[in-house]
Order: sequence, then C-alpha cells, then structure tokens
Amino acid sequence: MNLSNFGMDTITLGGSLESKLAASRAAGFTQMMLWARDLANYPGGLEAAVALVKSSGVRVTGIQVMRDYEGLSGALHDYKLEIAKQMLLVARAVGAPLLMVCSSTSKHATGDMAHIARDLARLATLAVPLGVRIGYEALSWGRHVNGYTQSWDAVALADHANLGVILDSYHMLANGADLDALDEIPSDKIALVQLSDYMWRDLRSAEERLETARHLRVFPGEGAHSKELSDMLRRLDRAGYRGDYSFEVFNDDYVQLPQAFVARRAHAGAKWVTDQVLRRSLPVRQATPCHPAMA
Repeated sequence: MNLSNFGMDTITLGGSLESKLAASRAAGFTQMMLWARDLANYPGGLEAAVALVKSSGVRVTGIQVMRDYEGLSGALHDYKLEIAKQMLLVARAVGAPLLMVCSSTSKHATGDMAHIARDLARLATLAVPLGVRIGYEALSWGRHVNGYTQSWDAVALADHANLGVILDSYHMLANGADLDALDEIPSDKIALVQLSDYMWRDLRSAEERLETARHLRVFPGEGAHSKELSDMLRRLDRAGYRGDYSFEVFNDDYVQLPQAFVARRAHAGAKWVTDQVLRRSLPVRQATPCHPAMA
C-alpha cells in the first residue's frame, strides 16, 4: 500500500508534538497536518518547533486554520488580515505548502460572494512570495458558506492561481451534499481532501452536527457512511485528483488512548481507501540485475 498521499492530523493524537510525529511516522505515514498552536505552544517557541518538525523527516501537509477571515470590513477586516499574514509566516517557517481558511461563522461577515472572493484573492496574492497556497473550506455550520459548492463558487469567482478549494468529507456528509457537483471542480483546483466519517446515519440538529464534528469523528471505513465516502473518492479519482488526503479526525476517545493504537487505525483507514475503494496498491518494484523483483 502506498501511503505517500495520506497523512494524519495532530488533532487526532494526544501527547507532545514529538510523540505525535514519531507515532505517525512509525505507522508508515510520511506527512502530517499541523495546527498553528502545535508550533506556538511548543516549549522553546516557534524556532524550536520548526527545528523539531524539520529534523523529524515528516512532510507538513499544511497549517490549520485561519477562521472568520473573509467577508469582513473596517477594523475587524484589518485585524483578521494581520492575523492571516502571521499565519502565512508560520506556514513558510515550517515548510507548509498550504494554509487552510475555513468559511466564516461570524455574524459580522457579509454573504456577498464578490466580497468573499475578493478577500480570498487578496490572501492568495500575499501568499505567493512565501510559497504557500491558500485552501478554502466550507464548514457545515458556516454562516453564509456551508456547502462545498458554495466554497467552490467563491474560489472560482476569485479566479486566482494560488487559491484552491478544500473538500472535507465530514462537512459534506453532515449536510447530505449532492456529489454530482464534484464533477464540475477541476482537479487542479482542489487544494486538499480531508477525510473522516461518523458513527450514525443522521445528525438531527445543528448542535449535534457541531458536537459530532468536534468530538466523535472516526476514520474512513469505521463509520456509517462508507458508501457515500466511496462514491466521493471514486469521483475524485476518476476526475484526476492525485493530491493529498488528510485524516481530520476529532475524537475525544482517541486523544486519551495510546498513540500507536490510533495511528494503526489511521493506517487501516488508508488501506480501506487505497485497497477497497480506489483499488490501488504499492507498485511492484521492477527487477534489476542487483535487485530481483519481489514475488
């Protein structure tokens, strides 16, 4: 099984940043999604955290997460823009190719799509010289943008080469999204795919959707929506998506369990995606005079 396009998220594991990186790598993953607070809270500060990550040999999938950024005005917009600039510097320092921006939940944000697109394009422009791409994700409880088709509309309207859409399977499943619209998104405009599932078929209220999202997601293959996940993944694969998949699994049970146990479950999730859904496996190494092919 080829794990090169799969990574865990530090939010899933308890313990220190060192131990999270080590557990992920021991399970066979070569990349990991970091949160800015992983670095800010590290003993010794940002420089020490960056040195740790780089010495670990683990590739950084991206940096989470810029919240409530778009659609604002006046002093609030200026404040959030300064925060976003600092997040970009954190991403550059640790070698993250992506800064994630999730759709605003602020009551102060406008739903005007032209305004949202303009704000996203501005951030994408600021990110260019730093070598960081901007990815925009629709939260299922976003105030104005709460579906992946809306986040794609904003990205398409912004029309910026350094801006892409992030697809999060939890938010798509929670909203009962129509997957047919995935066919309208060019694969090169998908910045990242985040994968998780949950254990029951229905979310009966906005409160239950939020609580499940933050406390009891599970890995692909563990939950109640394998059919929908399979459909989503196969559509993306047929459309040519070959980017990264990040397991964003918020789970209160997992963060209090041994990291190796949780990392093994992540590995099983990657195996479910590659072997059962996408029907991929690690290519057999070709024979050479010094290295015969494995049987």
